[in-house]
Amino acid sequence: MRFLSRRLVMPNDLNYANALFGGRALEWIDEEAAIYAICQLESNYLVTKHIGEISFESPALSGDVVEFGLETKKVGRTSITVSCLVRNKATKKTICFADDIVFVRVDPETKAPMPHGKTMEELQKQTEQELRRLNMNT
Repeated sequence: MRFLSRRLVMPNDLNYANALFGGRALEWIDEEAAIYAICQLESNYLVTKHIGEISFESPALSGDVVEFGLETKKVGRTSITVSCLVRNKATKKTICFADDIVFVRVDPETKAPMPHGKTMEELQKQTEQELRRLNMNT
């Protein structure tokens, strides 16, 4: 899983218990996962079709920096399925995990699903090349 972005939990992100509001976390997950899928498929024409199981493990508090780890689980003809782990940057404690987030590529005119032409193997090679370019291989 690659941790690609971070957010600062602000007071307006909190619920009545002074912890990160679940709805705000889901909003961030959908946005971060969409950006990841857009980069993987090299297309802006994606829509969220499904978000599977979501498990909230621990609270994030005001001032916490949270980071988003994403990985590709499956690649279909018109879709990509990803997982997202949200964790506290400092403690590495899991805040929540969203599994089976499915995005579908759509035609910009008709909005009908359309093939994206990528395979899991191609995406893995693409990621390896990107990591080499960024000198991030461990």
